[in-house]
Amino acid sequence: MAPLAERMAAIAEAIEIELDRLLPPALGAQARLHEAMRYAVLGGGKRLRPFLVMAGAELFAVPAPRAIRVSVAVELIHGYSLVHDDLPAMDDALTRRGRPSCHRRFDEATAILVGDALQSLAFEVLADPATHPKAAVRCSLVQKLAVAAGSLGMCGGQMIDLEAEGRALGLEQVLELQRLKTGALLEFACEADLGLAFQIQDDLLDVTGDAALTGKDLGRDQAAGKATVVGLLGIDGARRRLHDLRVSASRHLDRLDREAAVLREVFEFVISRSN
Repeated sequence: MAPLAERMAAIAEAIEIELDRLLPPALGAQARLHEAMRYAVLGGGKRLRPFLVMAGAELFAVPAPRAIRVSVAVELIHGYSLVHDDLPAMDDALTRRGRPSCHRRFDEATAILVGDALQSLAFEVLADPATHPKAAVRCSLVQKLAVAAGSLGMCGGQMIDLEAEGRALGLEQVLELQRLKTGALLEFACEADLGLAFQIQDDLLDVTGDAALTGKDLGRDQAAGKATVVGLLGIDGARRRLHDLRVSASRHLDRLDREAAVLREVFEFVISRSN
């Protein structure tokens, strides 16, 4: 079996090709919107969520073309969330993936429309018979992704995050915030433990990372007075929490025996990544 980095790169390339095919061309009266949608989604990112979908699909022998479409839908939702998270009313981020954030490259109104359009396209992709011939399966995929992205998932987590600025939250409150904001979408793709681990590592990188490697401006959480696991437990405490999550995830994956080897590798990648 090829090393994890090679498999991730191959899937990222396949996702990029499918995204390029499904995103509208920058033509016609809506050319600016379509250009901005493509700017926001193409040409960057680890494509971790699509990789998790593909790895899970492989475990259960799901045909690759179907899994790729579900992967693309997840990535479109992720792309929409990044565009909206970066807006001045949210995190007011200057950069994303090493280049100007969408609202800085275009404008704020266009960025709002980009997020809306990417979200709509995600559900359009899932609802298409090309994703699965059975309508019941497509409906289930739409419903589960909607919950992961909605007020009881990612959007709810973002609301808690905004209200938490400048407030003292306890560890369990912060973990719940992160489970909703980041973990819900990753949970749709794989396991909740992975979602929390991803967000804790993000918190660590915001404090200890290198902006040249992460591709985004760092220190925003601390400057905004946001509650994070690092802020509550310190760097060493957050790293211990990552270790606990690694142990928990390992117990879950033990039930899948050796077939889950790739997911174990992904977990190690998530907690040791530098961007």
